[in-house]
Amino acid sequence: MPANRPETRPANRNVLFIIIDQLRADCVFGALAEHVELPNIRAFMKDAVSFKRHFSVTNPCGPSRASILTGQYAMNHRSVRNGTPLRHDTPNIATEMRKAGYMPMLFGYTDTSQDPRAFDANDPALRTYEFPMNGFHEMTEMRMEMSYPWQSHLMNQGYAFENYWDVYKPVSPSGGAPGLNDPALYAAEDSDTAFLTNSFLGKMTAYHKESWFAHLTYIRPHPPLVAPAPYNTMYDPASLPLPERLATPDAECEQHPFFDPALRKSTIAGFVEGFPDLEPTDDNIRTLRAVYLGLASEVDHHVGRVIEFLKDTGQYDNTMVVITADHGEMLGDRHSWGKMTVYDAAYHTPLIIRMPGNEANAGACLSQITESIDVTPTVLEWAGQEIPNAMDGRSLLPLLQGEHPQDWRQYSFSELDFSEPLTPTLWQQSLGTSPSESCLGILRDERFTLVEFAADLPPMLFDSEGQGELENVAGQPDYASELNRLTRMMLRHRMKNMDHTLSLMSITPDGARGVARFPQPKS
Repeated sequence: MPANRPETRPANRNVLFIIIDQLRADCVFGALAEHVELPNIRAFMKDAVSFKRHFSVTNPCGPSRASILTGQYAMNHRSVRNGTPLRHDTPNIATEMRKAGYMPMLFGYTDTSQDPRAFDANDPALRTYEFPMNGFHEMTEMRMEMSYPWQSHLMNQGYAFENYWDVYKPVSPSGGAPGLNDPALYAAEDSDTAFLTNSFLGKMTAYHKESWFAHLTYIRPHPPLVAPAPYNTMYDPASLPLPERLATPDAECEQHPFFDPALRKSTIAGFVEGFPDLEPTDDNIRTLRAVYLGLASEVDHHVGRVIEFLKDTGQYDNTMVVITADHGEMLGDRHSWGKMTVYDAAYHTPLIIRMPGNEANAGACLSQITESIDVTPTVLEWAGQEIPNAMDGRSLLPLLQGEHPQDWRQYSFSELDFSEPLTPTLWQQSLGTSPSESCLGILRDERFTLVEFAADLPPMLFDSEGQGELENVAGQPDYASELNRLTRMMLRHRMKNMDHTLSLMSITPDGARGVARFPQPKS
């Protein structure tokens, strides 16, 4: 045990870690913020520190959550797709919080694909990419593709549906053909969001006398985009801005060969159940944007219930509360839907942290660049637990406390794998790439965004002082020096952040000895 690590954690020192699936950062601070009501999250921000330049280091859900919970870049944990196994011995927030004496309680999901080397071939853990991550104690199973407890709840309440996915289809109140923003078949008090919150509040009541760590993960506003009343019509579609985009999808595809399969892969019809031929008209786009924002407001309502519970039970002042998202959502920007792309909207997420005893910095909104891999080291340091060298992220405690480390990162780095080993993806078919080279890296500094590919494809470069993401300037001679600089920066970044699990250790006559990768927790 390190000399500076307390042998026992302080009494009644709790952690509540909330992930809101697919919530864009600009719903909290940005273009959509003025169009969506998030009163509880905004009230919480006054007690917390917000990070307005926070980015997911990979997409989609499974890889992103693997990075958040392990503190590793995708290039190191290698669970790079939904369904790609995560090595069973990878340290994560749950395994390390256990070492600090906490029982890691999971309300929801981690979208973890388990290591087949650690399970029998017939084990149900190898039948789903939505299994809980090692170390977590599953308090409430709440998964996107098949949530049996919630499904049972709906059936017990008398809701009738033939197939599980019918739950996500809008239902016309008059019994006719449903419209895009007609309500869900269930009432707001029976929604997945309400069910999960009720479970959390019901099961956490008796834990107020001991320290606890809970991971609460909301599915919404992840599609399918359907909301219960009144959230389905909370926002007038006509009042919402249209997406930021070029004139036509063809113009988008002319930017780079990557975008043709990207636009064919994620369409507006795939974001709502029961409308297979839905076209991306302005009216349809605005309507689905309105439903998305309604779902965000529904989550906000229930986050408010959770915060109120902490206050009512006297636990708010000794609980670190983290609110973030696993990734963003294009929502029609650049003619795109989902998160399998290179643009900021798919990676830029909110991060809000309230740390007890940090009242002097409450309400601060920081502009330093942070990454999703920073959350786990932050929680571990606050809990007094050693941060494993395998973790690539940096603890945010110095920033939370108002410090300005001179060596803080000047750029963010994200990755995207667009392959499928068993069935070639549209990208593989269109670009002629193998699974091993069907991936890309994204590096963002103060001005530029570089996108580089493992395959022999041209890079992309966006200049925020020019047309931004609306223009790929990689082929323009005036940008050659910047392209070279950023490419070298990405190469150095990958070299410096290769797997450090054992690389800072040596086997000596006195046994295994090593040094810490980053500064360790202080008592």
